[in-house]
Amino acid sequence: MTNIHPTAVIDRDAKIHPSVQIGAFCVVGPKVELREGVRLVNHVVVDGRTTIGKGTIVYPFASLGQPPQSLAYQGEDTSLVIGDNNVVREHVTMNPGTMKGAGETRVGNNCMFMADSHVAHDCIVGNNCVFANNAMIGGHVVVEDFVWLGGAAAVHQFGRIGKHAFVGGMAGLEGDLIPYGSVMGNRAWLAGLNLVGLKRRGFTREQIHELRNAYRLLFAQEGTFQERLGDVAELFESNAEVMEIVNFIRAGGNRPLCMPNRESRTDAA
Repeated sequence: MTNIHPTAVIDRDAKIHPSVQIGAFCVVGPKVELREGVRLVNHVVVDGRTTIGKGTIVYPFASLGQPPQSLAYQGEDTSLVIGDNNVVREHVTMNPGTMKGAGETRVGNNCMFMADSHVAHDCIVGNNCVFANNAMIGGHVVVEDFVWLGGAAAVHQFGRIGKHAFVGGMAGLEGDLIPYGSVMGNRAWLAGLNLVGLKRRGFTREQIHELRNAYRLLFAQEGTFQERLGDVAELFESNAEVMEIVNFIRAGGNRPLCMPNRESRTDAA
């Protein structure tokens, strides 16, 4: 049987799995779906066309599915989809999409969103990501799997962050961040590879060594960037991790690529 505190306000049209727990003073709107094992601790607001996946826990004063913070939004019936086994801490905000975007904001599985972090409209967040306190991403941002955003980090609208990347605390990321990369500073610059994250996630010494070699070649001083990119693609064509970086760059996006500053080029990884 669903465990709903008597002070919670639940619209009768909301889809609530019998195993869901809803604490005191929560508010759940008519287009919300809460799947198996979801827990709203207390004082949580879930509204709009919002789906929360299995086993996700939402802590007090989080606000999920309220209208996007976009002047272009005119009340369209867009959605927010949150995956399974996520942890959403206090004061987190996540907004649905807009019709100028995909019409949907999507969050993957097994992510942690620490207090006061923010996911804006039309964003896509992958699996196993961590947003530290006050980290925020603007509209239309794509965050791939295993990305870590440090405290108070901010990501510009339409940016892309590749898998296994790290954004340092208080960094202001204006450009796209390559997979396995690490940035710091405001405005953020590419500081090297996310070596700590790679080691923690079980990458071998050989894998890390190859990534470092490719990184050094890609961001060397000689030749043009496109020439170096072609050289990396040719030399490391059988290396899956390096080719993820190459393909990420070649795919392009709406933002420029985040590059090393002059001082960091000689200390590439």
